[in-house]
Amino acid sequence: MIINGKEMDFGKVTITQLLKGLDLKEEKVVVEVNFQIVPKEMYEEHILNKADKVEIVSFVGGG
Repeated sequence: MIINGKEMDFGKVTITQLLKGLDLKEEKVVVEVNFQIVPKEMYEEHILNKADKVEIVSFVGGG
């Protein structure tokens, strides 16, 4: 699958598993799969496939 423009091999995983594998916290990101934003409540159920294009946007605080 393509994650933020880079090809990575995670096999079939859920979004939750992917985020844990990338050491990202669910509450601090938005995930888009194949140009569609996935609601956070679907992260544990949504299974990603090899052909998927995933974009993960992190929220960063500052001031």
